Amino acid sequence: MYYQHAEDTIAAPATPQGMGAIAVIRVSGSQALSIVNRLFPTKDLTQVPSHTLHVGKIIWKNQWLDEVVVSVFKAPRSYTGEDVVEISSHGSPVIVQRILQALTEAGARMALPGEFTLRSFLHGKMDLTQAEAVADLIAAESEAAVQNALRHIRGGFSAELQQLRNQLLQFASLIELELDFSEEDVEFADRQALKQLLNAIDQRVQQLLQSYTWGNVVKHGFQVVIAGKPNVGKSTLLNALLNENRAIVSDIPGTTRDTVEELIQLNGLLFRLIDTAGLRVSEDVVEQIGVARTHEKILQADMILYLFDITQITQSEWEQALTWLQELRKPYLILLNKTDLSSTLPKFVKPNQQIMLISAQQRLHLQELKDRLVEMAQQSRVQGEGSIITNARHYAALQKVKQGIQDIYLGLEQHISSDLLANDIRKCLHDLGEITGEVTTEDILDYIFSHFCIGK
Repeated sequence: MYYQHAEDTIAAPATPQGMGAIAVIRVSGSQALSIVNRLFPTKDLTQVPSHTLHVGKIIWKNQWLDEVVVSVFKAPRSYTGEDVVEISSHGSPVIVQRILQALTEAGARMALPGEFTLRSFLHGKMDLTQAEAVADLIAAESEAAVQNALRHIRGGFSAELQQLRNQLLQFASLIELELDFSEEDVEFADRQALKQLLNAIDQRVQQLLQSYTWGNVVKHGFQVVIAGKPNVGKSTLLNALLNENRAIVSDIPGTTRDTVEELIQLNGLLFRLIDTAGLRVSEDVVEQIGVARTHEKILQADMILYLFDITQITQSEWEQALTWLQELRKPYLILLNKTDLSSTLPKFVKPNQQIMLISAQQRLHLQELKDRLVEMAQQSRVQGEGSIITNARHYAALQKVKQGIQDIYLGLEQHISSDLLANDIRKCLHDLGEITGEVTTEDILDYIFSHFCIGK
């Protein structure tokens, strides 16, 4: 789909829809300068230097549409590698639409989602991992997600993959040379050195694969379910952590009928806090649905905060909840709430690191709770410097690379022929190339760039 009209000049708004002080309309392609020239009589944009700004009027069919600032970026020194013009207009949606209509009538077509970044990839301005990082940066909801996306855009992950690929290529060339001299039965590639290299690559690929769990936390947030029986202070705790009255709080049991999800940043990490319906048996059909959704969210959670009312807790409830939490095999904290009313720990409760005393109403020990949330979220963090994988496509490709490395190593152990060994190395190189886009298909590109926003 994207390749069919790759030579067209495209246009799209680069700013979100809606009113604003300004809007930016981006035009890219071989005819970008001449098309905008037809609307912008102030200067001949084909004659101005690249990276310059020009103030003037947009006029189409003898009608003044707006006074704008036009930015000119000439190929190849532009985002797409083509001639690019950006028109900064007033932010009225009506003005934006009129300018876009004039551009299309002058010879441009409306861009598809992600088409500007696709052209940047096709013109060698960035590889596929960097292009995907652009989408991640736009969608980033936390400081950690922003920083990780920027690292990928700067090419840190790409450089690491290229280094692994170059090391394998060196051996691949020696193996291929052996094939040219197969009748002489000589070995140009040191098999022992190749084994050592494979071990090093396998170790690094494994580290990247292990970083995917932490990468999901960075990209999508750490999902924390607040659970417990009715009226233990779950909604009050959510409001206290958010520092706003988001959830309805009432003394009437069963007030929360559905899950309430809110986002909060702690130490640059995104947390998805989910307030849930109280866990109990109820004859109310609506409340039953809410309890069922609570169980669904618990199964999806990265962590559970289980609340008790310290003034009403019983030994049977405690033992039942403790057994249930341990069977879930998920990280959890037990919060004994309402310590402003009673701070005496029941005799059957044995203090440990998974138990905290708080008062959501009085906001007691909430900072300690936030610190524990960050600490538990970071348990999946891979030690050391290096790239963090946040993309499912990268993860799947790296799994194939790891299997390929193991196949090559096994082949060396079994002393397979050079042609079979070369075939295994080529396959591994192909899998590495898929990640950066050195090896790709139109279907893969269509899938990746169709998830971008229009104008990027």
